[in-house]
Formats: sequence, structure tokens, C-alpha cells
Amino acid sequence: MIESMRSQRTAPVIGTVTAIQANYYQVQLQGELHQNISQDHNRPIVQLLCTRRSRLKKVGEQAMVGDQVVVEEPDWLGHRGAIARILPRQSHLSRPPIANVNQILLMFALAEPKIEPQQLTRFLITAERTHLPIILCFNKRDLTGYKTQKAWRDRLQAWGYPPLLISLRTGVGLTVLERSLRYRMTVVAGLSGVGKSSLINHFVPDVDLRVGQVSRRWGQGRHTTRHVELFELPQGGFLADTPGFNQPNLELFPTQLGNCFQKFANAFPRHNASSRTVSIWMNPIVRLEEIGNVTRFI
Repeated sequence: MIESMRSQRTAPVIGTVTAIQANYYQVQLQGELHQNISQDHNRPIVQLLCTRRSRLKKVGEQAMVGDQVVVEEPDWLGHRGAIARILPRQSHLSRPPIANVNQILLMFALAEPKIEPQQLTRFLITAERTHLPIILCFNKRDLTGYKTQKAWRDRLQAWGYPPLLISLRTGVGLTVLERSLRYRMTVVAGLSGVGKSSLINHFVPDVDLRVGQVSRRWGQGRHTTRHVELFELPQGGFLADTPGFNQPNLELFPTQLGNCFQKFANAFPRHNASSRTVSIWMNPIVRLEEIGNVTRFI
């Protein structure tokens, strides 16, 4: 047993960075690897707490949450390791700072809190600027009737976003949503109170236990969404709990605005960027004013 562990300690492994605090990186090992290790050591080893090799610091190469990394000299007994290499990224966002995202889940509620089209617009613009696929999801359908649900479904489909209406309380729509999340890295964004935490707790049953273990390791009393963190889905894939999209701050050039609206871009492909006021196809009207060369949402 000891010789097996010593030999495995020298072999590098590949994993995904799931959280970062200070100079420490939580690395989730790939599925088949951590299953084999668990069988050999007779205990589950899923994550390693890692530092970054000095040579990466010298060249200014910083790991991000979502990065695929190579960990050298893993210490299976101490659950420690050192990140030696960062594998090429397929995508990365600066706000929130996260790599290799496949899609964005925008989450709102049909009631409590009530939908505000202007806030919804802000989130859609922010999400569209990432050029990533968007899943538009509305929770708390159990608090509304058929008429309200149909009105919002028809309205959003007219905007170019077929919505998914779910209820975390009753479970309606969650099977369809789970299939959309499987094998993908998904950033969850939305206002407070719409059910983001409940969604993560539903799809990742051990999330509370896992957060508690990480918090004790890093000396934190309880989990708060101040940093980007990934949670592995049982069926494959990750959900990203992020603070970055929860309060979108829109600053963009007028010429960039049309690309953020599917219908607007199709209807006005040659919009005059010098106009001081723009009326967009949404209802109610979204107004923007030009301040210098930057457009501000008002």
C-alpha cells in the first residue's frame, strides 16, 4: 500500500481548478482518476489543495477557476499538490474570472421577485457580449398561473430566447434543465432571491458538505459568494457559482450594441452609431445615451 502511494505520488495528474483563494487552488481530479485512487487508498480523494510552481509565477501565468491544470507530486495522504502547467483554454471571461465556460444560465423568477424587463435586458446584453450560448430560465412557475406563464413565454420567444419555466419547489422542468447542463461548464447568473443557491443545492446534493470542508480548510466560517467557485454535477459537468454577473454594469461602444440583440442586429445591421438616442425593439423601450464614445444604459 505504502509503495503504491509513493509511486503514484511522483506521477503528474490532470484536474480542474474549482476555487481560488489567496495563493491556494482547489483542484478537482478527473473522474476516472479519482475513482482509481479511491479504490487503491480505500478512501475518497476527489480534490487536492495546490500551490502554483514558481516558474509559472515568474512568467506571470495565472490559473483561473475552470482551468485544466497538470499537478505534479501529488501528496495523497495530505491531499496536496503543485500546479506545474496550465492547459490551453477554450474560452475565458474576465468578469467573472473563469475559464473554459461552455454556456451561461440566466436565472430569473416569474414572481417574488417580479420580473423587471430593464434588469432582464441588462443581463441579456452582458451575456450576449460573451458570445456564449445562453439558457434563459425562470423559476417559481408554481406561483403563477397559465396566463402569466404563456404571456412571458410568448414575449421571450419573440425576443429570440425560448425560455425554460421551472419550479424548484415542485420539480417541474428540472429534468429538461439537467440535460442542458450535463457535460458542460455553466455559469449561473441572476438577481438575489430567484433561486440560484437552491438550484445548485438541488443538482449537487453534497454541496453544503463540500463547501463546509473547503471553508474549514481555508479558515472561513461559512460560504458566501464572493469568489467564483465550481461545483461538479453528479452526471457530469460543472455549475459555476459567481458574483460577477449578479449586478451587470453596462459600458460599451454604440457600434457594439447591435450585436447584443438578435432581432435588433437583424433589423438594423447598419445602425448609425453617432445617434444620441436609440430605441430598441424591446417593450418597454430601452433607452441609451451616448457619453463621449461610450454608451450607457439608462
